[in-house]
Amino acid sequence: MQWTDRIRQVKIILVIAAILIAVASLVVSHILTRDLEIEERNKVEVWAEAMRSLSTADENTDLNLVLKVINENHTIPVIVMDSNQRIQTFRNINIRHKDQNEILMLGKQLLRQGRYIRIQLGDTVKSDYIDVCYDDSVMLKRLEFYPFVQLGVVLIFVIIAIFALLTSKRAEQNKVWVGLSKETAHQLGTPISSLMAWSEILKENYPQDELIPELDKDVKRLQLIADRFSKIGSLPELVPTSLNEVLNHVIDYMDRRTSKNIKIIKEFPAHDIILNLNSSLFEWVIENISKNAVDAMGGEKGSITLSVEETEAKVIIDIADTGKGIKKKDIRNVFRPGFTTKKRGWGLGLCLAKRIVEEYHKGKIWVKSSEVGKGTTFRIELKK
Repeated sequence: MQWTDRIRQVKIILVIAAILIAVASLVVSHILTRDLEIEERNKVEVWAEAMRSLSTADENTDLNLVLKVINENHTIPVIVMDSNQRIQTFRNINIRHKDQNEILMLGKQLLRQGRYIRIQLGDTVKSDYIDVCYDDSVMLKRLEFYPFVQLGVVLIFVIIAIFALLTSKRAEQNKVWVGLSKETAHQLGTPISSLMAWSEILKENYPQDELIPELDKDVKRLQLIADRFSKIGSLPELVPTSLNEVLNHVIDYMDRRTSKNIKIIKEFPAHDIILNLNSSLFEWVIENISKNAVDAMGGEKGSITLSVEETEAKVIIDIADTGKGIKKKDIRNVFRPGFTTKKRGWGLGLCLAKRIVEEYHKGKIWVKSSEVGKGTTFRIELKK
């Protein structure tokens, strides 16, 4: 639970950092764009004044400075149109073959947008005039798109950072759980051997005792548990196995160790279903989910329903209970190592169940549905 909370906090910090970087980038880019727009407007005004001087020049006018100003505009697109909206000249227009109709359409569009400077050619308001239409330079247009590019880069960085964090943490946690599982199996070996020896001694001394067979069953159960833990982290062998027998074995085991208030219902096809399974590990998956269902009912009356559906390509196993259900915010975390809603427990059960189903048996497992106060259904899909 603590690990889950820590990961959530790190993700929140990364998202907040990305938002702050994006906002700062947008603000700075907006300021730069506005300043550049003002500067380009001022340049166009100077260029327009030079055009006015050129249009009204006589034979005594020195045009060197005027021509220099006009010729130095290599970046800002301009279209000069007369009062009848005829093109007089243009510069820096990126139109193929310099089609006059297309340039005229662009000029009219800039007029409608108010992106022009009107130059009176005479001394009165009614005198002839020219309109210097201008567009944003290539640099300004690129600058307008830059914040979105930067935002995309930041977003990609955050996604990669979160993915790397989750992957490294998951790998680290997996190593811990695998090591812990194998160490548990190793530590169980010695007491199990001792119990087996004591069981044999008791059989010889008390051959008629009815409790000794029950002791043998529990010892065998411990052996099975140790065997399951020892196989975590290594690829188990899958052999053709009766799914019906595996599920019936789990039901029998749970039925003997579960309160009479809880009814276990099975809904299987009449025919036997044969799948490639590691029966020991797969039994543990069904058993673990069933035990969680029992805990979810808290000793109250309820039921656990194991249903099997077979299609041409796969087999579907549903394990439904009438327990307290899972909160929506917790559903996505139930398979994470260390996550648990119980007062006791390490939060390993469903994590290992997911590994056994998906990595070892190449199947799928997920929470099909859950409603607080009504119950939960887990679904397992296995390929045939």
